[in-house]
Amino acid sequence: MKLNKSTIWAFVILLIVAALYRSWEGRPFGFAPQMAMALFGGAVISDKRFAVLLPVLSLFLSDMLYQVLYMNGLSPIQGFYEGQWVIYLLFVGITFFGMLMKKIDLKNILGFTISGSIIFFLVSNFAVWAGGGGLKRPRTLEGLGQCYGDALAFFRDYGVIKGFVGNQLIGDLFFSLVLFGAFALARNFFIRPAVKTA
Repeated sequence: MKLNKSTIWAFVILLIVAALYRSWEGRPFGFAPQMAMALFGGAVISDKRFAVLLPVLSLFLSDMLYQVLYMNGLSPIQGFYEGQWVIYLLFVGITFFGMLMKKIDLKNILGFTISGSIIFFLVSNFAVWAGGGGLKRPRTLEGLGQCYGDALAFFRDYGVIKGFVGNQLIGDLFFSLVLFGAFALARNFFIRPAVKTA
């Protein structure tokens, strides 16, 4: 997708709405659009710098909102914390992962979204274990297993996991289908190719 003025405005609105939604009090924990934005940006946006910037800037804006709310006693969630750079790096990685999607169809959207969610879960919790964050589990194989168990318990305690499917995966799938679906509709019904004249 080439960037023109109206496309850029559409992405600016998407970025702001996604940032506001992620910091919205009472939304289902983990149900946010940034992962889908990273995959979508990687798969669809031809300017790779903008593709990376879209989810990272949305994440940063929502983290700033969280921090302001936290500092004013309006939210228990801090916006900025130690080791957060790993999360930003993961979103950049997920964007590059989305660039591997050569054909945009339902099978690839579902496969990339589920894979992206699993990669994010595995790497982010590995980073917590390796960095000694959270419950400071020992840096052994058993400690790594405990760290993943802690993550699953955390999700379960916050109502995120329903069976084996959590709000993060459901949110990633939902927002991926919305973004890629809206893109397909716009491309097929609203964006008309230029007509060549002889």
